[in-house]
Amino acid sequence: MTESNKPSLEVCLSPALLHLFDVKNSIVVIIDVLRATSTICTALYNGASRVIPVASVEECVNIGRAIGGITAGERDGRVAEGLVHGNSPFEYPREFVENKTLVLTTTNGTKLLHMAKDAIQIVTGSFPNISAVCDYLIAQNQNVILGCAAWKDRVNMEDTLFAGAVVNRIKAHFDVNCDSAIAAETLYETAKGDIYTFMTQASHYKRLAQYGLEKDIHYCLTPDGANVLPLFKDGELIAG
Repeated sequence: MTESNKPSLEVCLSPALLHLFDVKNSIVVIIDVLRATSTICTALYNGASRVIPVASVEECVNIGRAIGGITAGERDGRVAEGLVHGNSPFEYPREFVENKTLVLTTTNGTKLLHMAKDAIQIVTGSFPNISAVCDYLIAQNQNVILGCAAWKDRVNMEDTLFAGAVVNRIKAHFDVNCDSAIAAETLYETAKGDIYTFMTQASHYKRLAQYGLEKDIHYCLTPDGANVLPLFKDGELIAG
């Protein structure tokens, strides 16, 4: 807690900066809007029993084979070689994913999740579950770090925008003494009238759009389409 008796709210714009934050005394929200954390909440919302995030494709294949799970993941926006399914939320409708385990590996999101393992609690956030995330953070009354997965350690637009949207919604309940949180909220205020159009200038938009994934991007930037809270416990994400 800070001197104001409110918990702190901070934004970490890249995994490369996480060592500068007090992870052990905070709830960490993992943010990988395009598309890992959007896909995680969508799969759980559609009835997946759990999502197991793993670092490597090899680990993904081995665990999936051992438990009979769905192996999925991407590298640089494409389905990873050796996996059948990718990182699109549209690949995981209820009729496919209900009561199944999704084993997922991503370029950026799963790495940050494992880096934050000493946190009080880890949850994942994106626009499709923004209300569930914000309600949870307010209710817990603990220090919060909004951790952006970024892109290979480089700050990205979509994760910063989501962090800013969360700051905008919940800042009255927290002490915000963090320049990156203020910067993220300022970016969100600039973009909020039409986030999708604002995002068309972003590098990750251009990366995914060249694969024809504009529908994915629209979904991942739309609030509350899969409003469930993924909680990280014992190496897997479950619906909280």
